Amino acid sequence: MPDTTKWTPYILAILRLVTALLFLEHATMKFFQFPAAIPGIPSPLPTMILVAGAIEVITGLLMTVGYYTRVAAFIASGEMAAAYWMAHAPQSFWPALNMGESAILFCFVFLYLAFAGPGRLAIDRAAKQTSLARA
Repeated sequence: MPDTTKWTPYILAILRLVTALLFLEHATMKFFQFPAAIPGIPSPLPTMILVAGAIEVITGLLMTVGYYTRVAAFIASGEMAAAYWMAHAPQSFWPALNMGESAILFCFVFLYLAFAGPGRLAIDRAAKQTSLARA
């Protein structure tokens, strides 16, 4: 099998980018009903949903561009853990029945990004290289 180690930072960046964009989609559904409204969410949005949407917009944008990725991912991971236990788990023990699979996946992908970092193609990386070049 060929050595794929050199591709790891690029694949990590793709994972970060795709996951962050999907996370942003949840925020656009809350705030702009795009690409569709979330079924069962009242209007005006309850405070808890507004806070969740704000976290999704801010952390989603930060992770998309790779800026403060570790902090943003850690906060987003916590939000998804809270969302799972508050909204999904009370409906059923089984994630397939309580519709919580995406919350669990987001939670653990973001937790991974909080520890692994942004990969290539990130402002975090460019800022770090710039600061090293100055030293």
